[in-house]
Amino acid sequence: MKVLLDTCVIIWAISQPDKLSVTARSMLGNSDTEVSYSPVSCAEVACAQERKRIRIDRHWKLWFRHYVEMNRWQELPVDLPIIEEAYSLPGAFHSDPMDRILVASCRQHHLSLITADRKIIDYPHVETVW
Repeated sequence: MKVLLDTCVIIWAISQPDKLSVTARSMLGNSDTEVSYSPVSCAEVACAQERKRIRIDRHWKLWFRHYVEMNRWQELPVDLPIIEEAYSLPGAFHSDPMDRILVASCRQHHLSLITADRKIIDYPHVETVW
């Protein structure tokens, strides 16, 4: 299966794996799962650290790069078609720009989003795993 990680899943997978669902942990531990991340998650980690919503043991740049490389997660670049999709999603979707980009990335690349975010899970136009 091919998946994209929501930012909260990245943070929990690294620092609080017990917060992940059994399904999410299983998928991340399965060698057949192709795991991707979006660069927007790096921005969310930077903002969370700056606002003291998360505590990490080093600068956010070093932390983020270290763990995506260690886990061999693949970067899924954000390009113009993803931004266009993010702001033309079908149906009602909330206004968070990062969530829009993550959902659009999944839709454009036919990925499932691993997320605990109920707003995204309840959105019928993207495949999610939790």
